[in-house]
Amino acid sequence: MERKKLTIRERWKSKTPRFWKKIQRFSIVLGAISGAILTAPISLPAILITTAGYLAVTSTAIAGMSQLTKSDRQKTNKNG
Repeated sequence: MERKKLTIRERWKSKTPRFWKKIQRFSIVLGAISGAILTAPISLPAILITTAGYLAVTSTAIAGMSQLTKSDRQKTNKNG
């Protein structure tokens, strides 16, 4: 059986597996936390600001990649 290659648009619109949805949600939460640290109106240590910046970039990349991850399994027909 030959597999159909999906375009990025088709991948983005198709269903994401449950595990990757959890990863995606976790990375969005981490991105929100790092955004809150970066925009805090108080003075914070430089190491915390630097780490929050890296965390924001990394969590955004993970969330995007998990959105494009799709199941490779073929759906089986239960009727025969």
